[in-house]
Amino acid sequence: MTDSRSSSEEPHGGEPDWVFYKDRPEWSDVEPIPQDDGANGVVRIAYSNRFKDVYDYFRAVMKSCEKSERVLHLTADALDLNPANYTVWYYRREVLKALGSDLKKEMKYCREMIEEHPKNYQVWQHRRALIEWTKDPTAELRFTEMILSADQKNYHAWQHRQWVLQTFNLWTQEIAFVDDLIAVDIRNNSAWNQRFFVNSHNGEGWTKEVIEREVNYAMAKIKKVVKNESSWNYLRGVLNQCENEDKKKELKSEIRSWCQTRYEEGEKSPYMLGYLVDSLQQDLEELNADGEGDTAASKSELIDKLEKLCNYLATDCDKIRNNYWTFILDSAKRKHGEAGG
Repeated sequence: MTDSRSSSEEPHGGEPDWVFYKDRPEWSDVEPIPQDDGANGVVRIAYSNRFKDVYDYFRAVMKSCEKSERVLHLTADALDLNPANYTVWYYRREVLKALGSDLKKEMKYCREMIEEHPKNYQVWQHRRALIEWTKDPTAELRFTEMILSADQKNYHAWQHRQWVLQTFNLWTQEIAFVDDLIAVDIRNNSAWNQRFFVNSHNGEGWTKEVIEREVNYAMAKIKKVVKNESSWNYLRGVLNQCENEDKKKELKSEIRSWCQTRYEEGEKSPYMLGYLVDSLQQDLEELNADGEGDTAASKSELIDKLEKLCNYLATDCDKIRNNYWTFILDSAKRKHGEAGG
């Protein structure tokens, strides 16, 4: 049975003059195909009459493989109702190809959809496809910058930006862009992640000079805000890229010395103390690996230091992770032996 209500009874998106497709003379040649949920659907979705009308006609043109301007408009109406429908986006691209459509116009449409639905996988995939067709990424870095200014944690915008950087080798200004983000918000974890991504993929690689530069950069930010988890995580990541063991030990020794001094001065950063805990654990692992001479005294000293730090973290500095620090200490004692106990 068809719906006899007038368009004014179901306005949508500020369009009181909406006309159902079934009432449009230019669509009279198309037989709509209703959705088939089976005879005994368990949970039926209460689709609006407009939704059913649009998608019934969309199914019909999909079946007939029609690719025309009117179908392009139909896909826009379908996406207005459900912008996450991957099939509609796919078919829209097929129509665009068949018509040889103006892709600049389509980019504008895509931008408007992203601005309205910035965390929609399908619309970002559509934009990537358009860039692949046009091979013109000139507006993409600025566009993603605009989206990120509204939400710095928008994963889709970051993913698209990274794809553009890699695909079109646009690394030149990216470190400066990240620097600006971190200058505005030193705790912007997404910006720290992007800095690591750039250094890992820009072709320069993690050379000795890059590692030294990035360690110095991270330490400068840590000294500015010592209770910032993002910069500590970045520092750990950079050190892990150092393949020269002597250089790695040198850098870690310098950082540990700084941490130890700040700790003795009363600094209570859980991330700084966590770094010291990691360093002590690594020392214990190295003692086990060496297996030379009597290491009992050394182990006892390291475990005593580890115990003091873990207890301090668990009971004072990082109470919320009490169980974690207790676990770290217990694990170390079981693995390396509670010397002197």
